Amino acid sequence: METKDKVSNARRGFMKAGAVAGGGLLFGFSLFGCSKDGKEGQNDRKEKPSETAVGQAATAATEPAGLAHDAFIRIDREGIVTLIIHKVEMGQGTFTSMPMLLAEELGADLSKVKLEQAPADNSLYADPMLGGQVTGGSTSVRGAWKPLREAGAKVRTVLVQAAAQTWKVDEKELSVVGGTVRHAASNRSAHFGELADAASKLQFPKTVTLKDAADFTLIGKSLKRLDSPVKTNGQAMFGIDARLPNMGIAAVMASPVTGGKVAAVDEQKAMAVKGVRQVLRIEGAVAVVADNFWTAKQGLIASAPRFDDGPNANVSTASIVADMAKAAEGTGAIATNKGDALKVLGQEGGGRRIDAVYEMPFLAHATMEPMNCTVDLRADACELWVGTQVPALAQGAAAKVTGLPVEKVKVHNHYLGGGFGRRLEVDNVLQAVAFAKLAKGPLKVIWTREEDIQHDMYRPYYYDRLSAKLDNKGMPLAWFHRVTGSSIMSRFAPPMVKNGVDPDAVEGAADLQYTIPDMRVEYVRHEPPGVPTAFWRGVGPTHNIFVVESFIDELAYASKTDPVAFRRALLQKSPRTLGVLNLAAQKAGWGRPLKPVAGRKVGRGVSTQFAFGSYMSQVAEVSVGPDGDVRVHRVVCAVDCGQNVNPDGIIAQMEGGIVFGASAALWDQITHEKGRVQQTNFGDYRVMRMNEAPTVEVYIVNSHDEPGGIGEPGTAGIAPAISNAVFAATGKRVRKLPIGEQLKKA
Repeated sequence: METKDKVSNARRGFMKAGAVAGGGLLFGFSLFGCSKDGKEGQNDRKEKPSETAVGQAATAATEPAGLAHDAFIRIDREGIVTLIIHKVEMGQGTFTSMPMLLAEELGADLSKVKLEQAPADNSLYADPMLGGQVTGGSTSVRGAWKPLREAGAKVRTVLVQAAAQTWKVDEKELSVVGGTVRHAASNRSAHFGELADAASKLQFPKTVTLKDAADFTLIGKSLKRLDSPVKTNGQAMFGIDARLPNMGIAAVMASPVTGGKVAAVDEQKAMAVKGVRQVLRIEGAVAVVADNFWTAKQGLIASAPRFDDGPNANVSTASIVADMAKAAEGTGAIATNKGDALKVLGQEGGGRRIDAVYEMPFLAHATMEPMNCTVDLRADACELWVGTQVPALAQGAAAKVTGLPVEKVKVHNHYLGGGFGRRLEVDNVLQAVAFAKLAKGPLKVIWTREEDIQHDMYRPYYYDRLSAKLDNKGMPLAWFHRVTGSSIMSRFAPPMVKNGVDPDAVEGAADLQYTIPDMRVEYVRHEPPGVPTAFWRGVGPTHNIFVVESFIDELAYASKTDPVAFRRALLQKSPRTLGVLNLAAQKAGWGRPLKPVAGRKVGRGVSTQFAFGSYMSQVAEVSVGPDGDVRVHRVVCAVDCGQNVNPDGIIAQMEGGIVFGASAALWDQITHEKGRVQQTNFGDYRVMRMNEAPTVEVYIVNSHDEPGGIGEPGTAGIAPAISNAVFAATGKRVRKLPIGEQLKKA
């Protein structure tokens, strides 16, 4: 393996040449803010994240992240600008927003800017905010906001210099518009491709001046998605679309109980199904390989696999929750401690104390594209075709299973048919490669919807204890919140866990926007036996925003104060949160009577939040039937995500996140009995249908602050807005999700 210095120097030498083989211009830069000579440049980030935060979870990283360059710009002689970067596209709009950032400062024609997913390489393509080659955490625009614009400005500078030298004119006389450098005085112009060779011989500037927001021509404009054409004409390739010569297609059945092993399988009956090629068996799963998936599935059914359930055979949701409730009685690691909340809560008199327990269920991701992975394993190399949020981790996982050097594993990454955090995991890759070691030829492994839901890695179950003390005027004096749940970060990125606190598990709880004199937030780590947990769109905030905003609502009603007015009183030191609350309340007509719905009770509910660097408030209007059926009719969402890049993309993410979060809040949960997941498909793990979807209105605050994340926040705020609306309609407080089940029980 090369040393850090050798690798870094090699990269720098490569970039000094500045040219693409065959002609053109290549510019490498770092999203960490490293300049071309490898020295740390100016960046808005206060500190560089741990380079091993994600790398420790993978065997993929052959070198520490961020040695020299983690993104590249290539301009060919035709003037096509290609941005090669570590992010993937899973419906969140990355392949549009990031080219917009580049094109804004470069002066490029956006239609000629392409984005390519970088190959798996943690040494080059580490995310500046996550410390590894990862797309997640609503970080794409946040991490690239300044570096991408600076890179565009630097490339524009050398293109202008090349034109000035060629035409022997002053650079100040030139302008750049639509991918063309122009000299108005002599009526000369040249597109980027014509200048690329000359520009490649020049030195890129160390510093540049970026545009003021008032001068933006692309940023802040609603633009069509650049990937829409290929997604509508069928050209877009997803992992499940992979096709290789002589490829077998496998249907899989894993042990229904985590940790179980294959006990028996009837290979003879499986092979009797016409088109079946092989029956493969690893410790915890069986795969039947055939010419097509339907045949493989029929062969799998015929093989009738039986399993030894193993140590988790008696796990149930009831036993998990009982253990968590007990764990929640103990003192946790301190996430926030201001004043002496415990003392104030324990004092007699002087106001009213309110206590509550909230619970959030396990949740599956249920992405539209089920988990899949295609493997071509040879004696000296391995290739993967997959859609993953973590290509370097996928590469490392395959290397570990095969025993090959990591550089001998090539990952062909594709569009993702939904990520939501599910494709931050590589369990499907590990399984597919294990089967490929036994297969004859290339192998595509596809999970059925049932396999996908019953062998997901789930959003953790959370059990929260809360207490608050109100003064004689009904305002909070003290706040206590103990979060109990599993720690995803301890597995995925151990260095992120400090003093026993998982930052994700307490996000949205430890950093309250409300001003309360005495506050204490604790975290108790409790891992459920036999239930793997992982990130789920919004993760910690989807849990904590529900709990905090529901409990705040409880306090408002206990103090006989309007819920919006109560929040306003506590947000005087959080102007941006107050701003979105006021905007949402105004647009929703808060305080005006709701239109009656025959035979149903109606109500409005509100939530506010600060998560992933963005501020948001949602107001939901619901009706509740006599049987507890909840319908969400309208959602008003106000969002302050700093400088917006593509407003249309923001609206789409809010709409999608709200529908995604509402489905979970109303109906969804994963339950266990005898170690087995009880839900199987969309029949009992519901996704909101078109006729059930509310009208969603999104209002974006016009801000020029640093951008916040937008892919996940919409999911977090909808559950409390709905549950608070249900309380307004019925007087029934929902402290445990899903809402529908609780109301029907009541």
